[in-house]
Amino acid sequence: MITFIIGLLILLVGYLTYSKYIEKQFSPEDRQMPCDNLYNGVDYVPLSTRKNEFINILNIAGMGPILSALQGIVFGPVFFIIVPLGCILMGCVHDYFSGMISVRHKGLQLTQITKEYFGSTFFNIFTIIVTIMSFFWCTVFIYAAGDLYLGKILHQTNFTLDNPAAIITYILIGTYFFIMALFPINKLMAKIYPYIGALVILGSVLLLIGYIINGISIPELDIHHLNWHPKGLPWIPFFFMTVSCGLLSGSHATQTAIVARTLKNEFEGRRVFFKTMCYESLIVMVWAAGAICVYNNGLVPSNMIGTVNVVDIIAKNFTPFNLSLIVVFAVLCLPLTSGDTCLRALRMVVADALNLDQKPLKNRLIIMIPSIIAIYFCLYYAKVYSSQFSTFWQYVMLFNQLLVIPTFLIATIYLYKRKKNYLLTLIPGMFYIFIISAFIFNAKIGFNLSLQISEILAIIVMVISLWAIMKKCKNYEGE
Repeated sequence: MITFIIGLLILLVGYLTYSKYIEKQFSPEDRQMPCDNLYNGVDYVPLSTRKNEFINILNIAGMGPILSALQGIVFGPVFFIIVPLGCILMGCVHDYFSGMISVRHKGLQLTQITKEYFGSTFFNIFTIIVTIMSFFWCTVFIYAAGDLYLGKILHQTNFTLDNPAAIITYILIGTYFFIMALFPINKLMAKIYPYIGALVILGSVLLLIGYIINGISIPELDIHHLNWHPKGLPWIPFFFMTVSCGLLSGSHATQTAIVARTLKNEFEGRRVFFKTMCYESLIVMVWAAGAICVYNNGLVPSNMIGTVNVVDIIAKNFTPFNLSLIVVFAVLCLPLTSGDTCLRALRMVVADALNLDQKPLKNRLIIMIPSIIAIYFCLYYAKVYSSQFSTFWQYVMLFNQLLVIPTFLIATIYLYKRKKNYLLTLIPGMFYIFIISAFIFNAKIGFNLSLQISEILAIIVMVISLWAIMKKCKNYEGE
């Protein structure tokens, strides 16, 4: 359990120290915030720091943290070191700068901000891609939440559209997403999320208590045998593509803009963006500890490893005081709270692109009604062709990681212009250009090349990208 504890300490010390250094590089100021200058009673509304923390943690923590834990831990206990280190050095930095740069740009979404840094052509293409992928993300959240509720709450085994219960469940979840994304953030989300957030945190705390009471045996790091993956998948690039949430997730850049519009001052950013990413990594660590234990003790059939069904096994084996239902219910809340904010972010992306004021209800409906129709169409396709869903999901996750690159590059230019330590974002950005390029060249859903050739090509892509971004930075000298 020493490796696990070291990982937890990395998160704690990282937040207490590195977050202050990152904040110093950004240099927050006492200035009027977007929620003051652009107040509209819908998205631009001042909220307390506590509410912003709960909103952001539930924005970013969907089913991703759970699946990242259940699937990523098969690489071995070194997971407990790499995930918190990656979280502090990359994930938290990504979330902090995406949120705070949005604050400095009137709370705009990342798509809109790219126009200033990379020009109109990139902005137009990028906005279209993010909009399409947002439809897919919302679809996945309805799909995942629906199947979870059908199986865990209604005890259904038929998840097809032939089952009326399934149709009703998907419609209800989509309706929930629609209402939450449509209404002003202070009317529903800010009132409900603190309670849901407290439940999610309670679920993780109960598991930790259960581990202590039951004397859980977590394998220790073995430097002579780092990779435990049953199929021998290499760490690079596959671990960093498998474990996104809890380490680094590109979709967070679309979520932090939601809270950028509700911050009351810039000094809240460290708690709201950096700290909440640490919370997400903590959730991943807790579930990974339970997963590796039940895997090693043969409590999970091989065909169930990495699936959400492992949640029940972990909860029933380790939750103390017969409170496993609380832990399971906390997990069931996650795809709901991320799905509704994903739809809200989609509305904001489209509204920013069209310069459509979101105060009038009709303007929100103009975006929301076609969006929910398109999402249901995607859901219908995904359910009818469910055999293709795993491939579909791989492309969604691929784009999720691709999204980290423009965020890091924008932050690099931002810091370079202000003569700050731009290496803080440049190095993670280049690392992920290498990781994602290697994955695309090697994966079956990509070019299906050998790993060695893929890594060589990825290095070439990274070097070209480094040259391009430094040339871009040089253009800002003297400004």
